[in-house]
Amino acid sequence: MTTALEEPRLRDGRVQPETPLQIGFVMHTMQVAGAEVLVAEMARRLAPSIEATIICLDELGRLGALLQDEGIDVIALGRRPGIDLRMPGLISRIVRERGLRILHAHQYTPFFYAALAKLRGAKAKVIFTEHGRHYPDVVSWKRRWANRLLLSRFSDLTTACCQFAAEAVEKKDGFASRSVRVVPNGIDLNEFSALAVPQDLARQRLGLDPDLLYLSMVARFHPVKDHETLVRAFDKVSKAEPSARLLLVGEGPERQRIDSLVAEFGLSDRVEFTGVRSDVAAILSASDLFVLSSVSEAASLTLLEAMACGTPVVVTDVGGNPEIVRYGQDGLLIPRGDSGRMANAIIQLLRDPERRREMGVAARRRVAEEYDLAISLQRYVALYEQVLGRHA
Repeated sequence: MTTALEEPRLRDGRVQPETPLQIGFVMHTMQVAGAEVLVAEMARRLAPSIEATIICLDELGRLGALLQDEGIDVIALGRRPGIDLRMPGLISRIVRERGLRILHAHQYTPFFYAALAKLRGAKAKVIFTEHGRHYPDVVSWKRRWANRLLLSRFSDLTTACCQFAAEAVEKKDGFASRSVRVVPNGIDLNEFSALAVPQDLARQRLGLDPDLLYLSMVARFHPVKDHETLVRAFDKVSKAEPSARLLLVGEGPERQRIDSLVAEFGLSDRVEFTGVRSDVAAILSASDLFVLSSVSEAASLTLLEAMACGTPVVVTDVGGNPEIVRYGQDGLLIPRGDSGRMANAIIQLLRDPERRREMGVAARRRVAEEYDLAISLQRYVALYEQVLGRHA
């Protein structure tokens, strides 16, 4: 069983350590994705409480290059394929040179190398945070026993972004029971509320028809997001509701295949591929429904963003989705891979504008009360203080 993290008791809602905490964030790369955006916001918003060094095992990534331009210390190590035994020594050297007190590893592979860096002399506490899981979630017995007998002992603290991820770390990866704390993801409500606008104004800015019904999905085109099920569902939706339109926001390796599938169904005039957009808040505000067809999720930031815009949701009942979405209150949950059930749920809500409005209000309230980024950041700083023994 996991334990939910209690609210940190901080004066004025902030942590003010006597000196900045030297934190090293260990990542795969700094592309624009959930864990990476969280780390970027921590580096930006928690200064001068912390001084961040972001260690990318692979390459900088677009977000990493942007952070470098902002003056944040980001290092790319250029990991080789397979197990690269250079990594622990390189990380250990960075710890020594920058005086890092904590290595905060996001995802399992960064944790693997951060833990081994301790064997190479890194004098730093190690925190492991799990964000998501592969699907199907199969862990080899070798990895499980390595975790149980060795690697988990190098984790001074283990956290997860949702209960689903926490239980997977315990049951699948073999970390000690009742040792994983849940620190929910959050979004910047102040910034996002400033970007979100009323639906009619959002549609005017985007050039969308005010008389049509719009569905949107914001996700990279990757098999785990299962755009195919959504397209098959939308084929049924478009026959029942000819005014429905689908906006697919993002890029990725599955983009061309999904484009071909849309053409095969004769939906090219009703489905728009927008690419990567900087005005996601406007797209979500303009939408009548947000849809997420993933076969696996942890705590989706785009789901939280849609709810913060007051947009009701239809999402698969997987991973952390049912922890965020209260069925029938904020939206509807459907089984993964079931295009028929997805189509029925979408049609049901498209035909009931009053229910959509009520769900949107409830969704916005839920995010404001439970998933504020400011609270998430406070919780992480409190954990840093705790593992260093600065307060109980």
